This record gives sequence, structure tokens and C-alpha cells, in this order.
Amino acid sequence: MAGKNKKSNMINLIAVILVFVLLNILTTTGIVSRYFAGILVTCFINIVMASSLNLTVGYLGQLALGHAGFMAVGAYASALFSIAINEMGMPATIQLVLSLIVAGIITAIIGYLIGLPALRLKGDYLAIITLGFGEIIRVAINNLKFTGGAQGLTGIPKIVNSNNSYWVTIVVLVVLYTLTRSRHGRAMKSIMEDEIAAEAVGIDTIKFKALGFTISAFFAGVGGGLYAQYTAFLDPSTFGFMKSVEILTIVILGGMGSLTGTVVASFILTLLPELLRDFAEYRMLLYSAVLIIMMIFRPQGILGTKEFSLTGALRIPAAIREKKKAQNDAEGGDL
Repeated sequence: MAGKNKKSNMINLIAVILVFVLLNILTTTGIVSRYFAGILVTCFINIVMASSLNLTVGYLGQLALGHAGFMAVGAYASALFSIAINEMGMPATIQLVLSLIVAGIITAIIGYLIGLPALRLKGDYLAIITLGFGEIIRVAINNLKFTGGAQGLTGIPKIVNSNNSYWVTIVVLVVLYTLTRSRHGRAMKSIMEDEIAAEAVGIDTIKFKALGFTISAFFAGVGGGLYAQYTAFLDPSTFGFMKSVEILTIVILGGMGSLTGTVVASFILTLLPELLRDFAEYRMLLYSAVLIIMMIFRPQGILGTKEFSLTGALRIPAAIREKKKAQNDAEGGDL
């Protein structure tokens, strides 16, 4: 088993490096335009945001409708910190990492303070509280001077690009995947499937729900930090209720409980509006129709709760050959 895991990890690492090398070549040689590179960054930010929400919705089974509020906290915390240290002359990579860590920690603290009392309640109280939190954050940002108010925050260092956002996304996915496969992740899944049964076998449901919600908020803050230092301008209206709905739609489309499904859905829902840009009058209609059709014929999402495995995909040809061989042997035996 250890040998198989080591081989699988090695294959995944090689694939990640090859994708990065290919991405770097395409962007530096100009084969991929700056416009398309910007769309890729948006895809990576959406992956981080949707993956973090998937931890709450897909693995804990708790509906949260204020994820844009956590994104806003992370975006402004990262932006203000980055502006403050910009004159120190430190390398851009270190500046980005520090600002993302600060954004994540601040957002995680706020997420813990909000989630702890809400998660003690049953039903949809968390959805209501997070929805209210998102609106409170938006209104507060609109009226605070140090955030730039309704005019927005400017002067943010633009240090996020397709390369560093790619690696941040990979780190986030690896951490979340490792968490969901750990003892803590299995405890979270048991809470989603049957909270009463989980309590009966000794699982501290409040502790694990608070842990999952806090980690989700942390990575939402990281996603907000990426967004802030890519756009170099923050507008409070960006982090409204519809942003939370957009992130939740990605989770539902990809499959609640599937990180690789979230990745696929993030690319689809980010690229689809761009591909339909020539049909400006009907773009949102077609976009909505695709989602409706998907929910009718595939309500569990693209991958459901399953994860795409590169190692498993590589085994498919061998499995097909073995199946054909077994069929041929069976037919030969019948003769």
C-alpha cells in the first residue's frame, strides 16, 4: 500500500511540474495572450474559493451563504498589509506569501468567532448567520475610511500572476485533500452523514465543525488575498451576495465532496462566459441553461463525491485489456 501511494504521489508531482512548465512556456513565449493568462488566474482564484467552501458544504454538510464576506476580509487584510510592507523592498514572492498568511489568519479568527456559536444550532441557522455576516462586512467596508469606502481601495501591489497563483492553488488543494483523507476529515464526513450517530460514537461534533469552518475561512481569506493582489483594486460591491452564490454554484456543479470536481467546475464556469462573449445578448441565458440542464440530468454534480485519479486513469488501458482477455478466455472455455 505504501509503495502504491508513493508511486501515485510521484506521478501526481510529475504531472503538476509538467503543467507548470507548459504554462510557463506558453505565457513567456506569448503563445497564450495576457488576456487568457488573466482568465487562468481567475480560474485559480475560483478554485481556491470553491475548494474552501466545499470543505464546509461538501464535507461537513453545513450550508454557508456568506463566503464572499470571508473573501472580502482576506482581500482587504492582504491588500492593506501588502501596501504597508511594500516599501521594504522584499522579494515579491515573500511579500505575497506573508500577505496571504496574514489574510488567512485574520479571516480564520473571524470565521471561528462567527462559526462557533452558529454551529451549535441545528438546521439552516449557519446559512442565515453567514448571509448576514457577508452583508455586514460589505456595509462596513463601504463606510470605513482605511478601506477606501465606496470608492474602493487603490495602490495595491500587483504581484499575483499565473505562475505564483498556480502554485498557491496547488498547495491549497494538497492541504485540503490531505485533510479530507485524515482522521479529522473522516470525522467531518461522519458528521455530514449522520450527526447523531457521530455524537453517539464519541466524536466531538462541535469541535470538528468549528475546525472545518475555520479552515474553510482561512483558505477563503487566501483566495481573497490572491484576488486583491491580482486586480490591484478592490471594490466593495464585488463581494456581494451574488459572489457567494457564484462560488456555491461551482461547488454544486463540480460535486459536493469532490475537490477535483471543484477544479473542473471552476474552469467550466470561468471559461464559459468568456467563450460566450460573442453572444453578449444571450450569454447569461445560455449560461443559465447549461446549469439547469446539468442539475436535471446530473444533480450530484460532475464527479459527485468521487475524486479523479491520474494513477487510476493510467490503469484504464490495462484494465480494458484484462477485461477483453477474460472475455476471450471465457468464450474459449465455452467452445
